[in-house]
Amino acid sequence: MSDRSLAIEEQAWEALEKSIIHYQGKPIGTIAALDPDITALNYDQCFIRDFVSSAFVFLIKGKSDIVRYFLEETLKLQPKTVQLDCLKPSRGLIPASFKVVHANGREYLKADFGDHAIGRVAPADAGLWWIILLRAYVIATGDKSLAERSDFQEGIRLILELCLVTRFDMYPMVLVPDGASMIDRRLGLYGHPLDIQSLYYAALRASSELLTPNKENQNIIYGIYNRLGPLLKQLRENYWLDTERLNVIYRFQVEEYGEEALNQFNIYSDSIPFYRLAKWLPEAGGYLAGNLGPSQLDCRFFALGNLMAIISSLADEQQCHQILNLIELRWSDLIGNMPMKLCYPALEDTEWRLITGADPKNRPWSYHNGGSWPVLLWMLTAAAKKMDRGELAHHAIAIAERRLAEDRWAEYYDGPDGRLIGKEARKYQTWTIAGYLLAKEIIADPSHLKLIAFEPALSAN
Repeated sequence: MSDRSLAIEEQAWEALEKSIIHYQGKPIGTIAALDPDITALNYDQCFIRDFVSSAFVFLIKGKSDIVRYFLEETLKLQPKTVQLDCLKPSRGLIPASFKVVHANGREYLKADFGDHAIGRVAPADAGLWWIILLRAYVIATGDKSLAERSDFQEGIRLILELCLVTRFDMYPMVLVPDGASMIDRRLGLYGHPLDIQSLYYAALRASSELLTPNKENQNIIYGIYNRLGPLLKQLRENYWLDTERLNVIYRFQVEEYGEEALNQFNIYSDSIPFYRLAKWLPEAGGYLAGNLGPSQLDCRFFALGNLMAIISSLADEQQCHQILNLIELRWSDLIGNMPMKLCYPALEDTEWRLITGADPKNRPWSYHNGGSWPVLLWMLTAAAKKMDRGELAHHAIAIAERRLAEDRWAEYYDGPDGRLIGKEARKYQTWTIAGYLLAKEIIADPSHLKLIAFEPALSAN
């Protein structure tokens, strides 16, 4: 390791330590950002999805107490009773974030379930990440007793009940509104966005390891195994895009009925930019589409969903390599000057105005809409090392190291090539810092992948 790289790591560790927040004298999480130049807004809170990358780093370094306290305290914030009041959070939800509040001589946690967020949408991903993190804690510490506690078993059940609930569709995916994931603003992702489906699959796999086989868990365990196979099959087959699949979709017949229908979602080929997509998609590459629904196939590339598909073995071995091939062969588009694009390509012009509601923060090539997010560095590294493609991770980390410390650990970057610091990006963004440190830990010792990754499932049928 070079002196410069070592200095950057030391700076990152110092910043991560400063981000730790305490509750009742115990470390409980990390603040979203410590930007000294901008008003905190809600960046002074601990976000569940943000903390996950920090938590993995703490587990690797043997600092498991903060992860344990985080899991315990966020579980206490989960509503446990059925709510008839539509303005209160539903039973089983894990909050989007929380903050430590001091008032009248006492200290308490104030949770946000999305009711204070920009779009007033409850996060579907928070509970899924919580389960994935609990599994990582058990693996790192060997402490199965925490997960086996009755309150933790109940917490897992309640989260999964939200996902396995009776609903109006008949698909194995989980149905969520736009804004229910890391992309927490309107971006045309209502329905079955890939990011949530990948996390859902990983959470189901994690839950199958964590739930004790007893009478209380019997129905949920049955629901998990009843869902895993169809979910795997649906995503691998109907979300997958490569040149061969593109040719099949191009010749789809519409208005088909019955069990033998090939075009199950009645997708009209005129809705897909075939010529642009065929030019961009290399012969050796492929990826999972961003969303699928009635007359809808969202062909945008979403990094989190595709990388988590590799890490969780949602994608099969060939698909995993094709996703990484795509990243390698379209490096300038997806990586550019800062790993990596959250979504590609960006929505522009009239499409941007209609689909995002002309959201100025999600203007083309900014924030969620084609912006570059350094936190994804750890997922890219984990996916690459899992598939023995470490050269991709080394290259991406080297690119990130050129600017991250100099730019004071920016939240995101703007522009088609990720050259500009995000227009409204916070500095000293904690998950940027933790994402870098986690990537370095995985590169240094790939055995840490056991905390995050899953072995392939036995069957997709």
